Amino acid sequence: MMRLKKVIESGAAGRILHAAVNSYWWRGQSYYDLWWRGTWEKESGGCTLNHAVHHADLLLWMMGKPERAHAFFTNLNHHNSETEDFSTTVLIYPDGAAAQLTASLVHHGEDQEMIFQGENARISFPWDVYASSSLENGFPERDHETEKRIRELYESLPALEHEGHKAQIENLLDSIESGAALLVDGESGRRTLELIFGIYKSAITGTSVSFPLSPKDPFYRRDTMLPLVPRFHQKTKNLENYETSSITLGRTE
Repeated sequence: MMRLKKVIESGAAGRILHAAVNSYWWRGQSYYDLWWRGTWEKESGGCTLNHAVHHADLLLWMMGKPERAHAFFTNLNHHNSETEDFSTTVLIYPDGAAAQLTASLVHHGEDQEMIFQGENARISFPWDVYASSSLENGFPERDHETEKRIRELYESLPALEHEGHKAQIENLLDSIESGAALLVDGESGRRTLELIFGIYKSAITGTSVSFPLSPKDPFYRRDTMLPLVPRFHQKTKNLENYETSSITLGRTE
């Protein structure tokens, strides 16, 4: 992700025209049997907030804050949950770029990806690059030279000394000791929540939502949003805990 961010910032792929972010997960029916899951009051949302939050955060980091959002959400296949198990959103940016953010709990395989289509090339996570150039009649041909240049840039970027939680803790300690800016601060976390609650507003009201949200907007705060949300299903099972403690994250093979 750090390398992908630097490639985007370098401009090697050109201005980003469109991004497609797929936060695909799969959960069985029993996932929502746990007593606190599947209710707006206890979770404040479904897969958009609780599963796609990291993808939404990364999209904001990669492309900045969108100007407006138009979203749809529903519950496709989890009958013991009030909340959504699928949402898809179109985001429009001040420079005219567009992005799609899809969150799902019904996708077998849990394939997750972030694809950025630039003027010069497509770059993506998991890492890949593909470039096209135009024939005289406008049809594409493979641009191997641009791909080579971007691959060399990507591979020249240094590996991280630390990753995951260790890197986050190291960044926090460095900030305390040296006063350096945090890579992720509270304001960036707030922006991610604002984006997600803006998505909820659009999906619930069926309107295009502009950012920033006004503090007077009922979707600005959880307590004023909850009376407006739909309950897709009535929660009827409330299990205290599971006998099985195994938790799988992403693809296990």
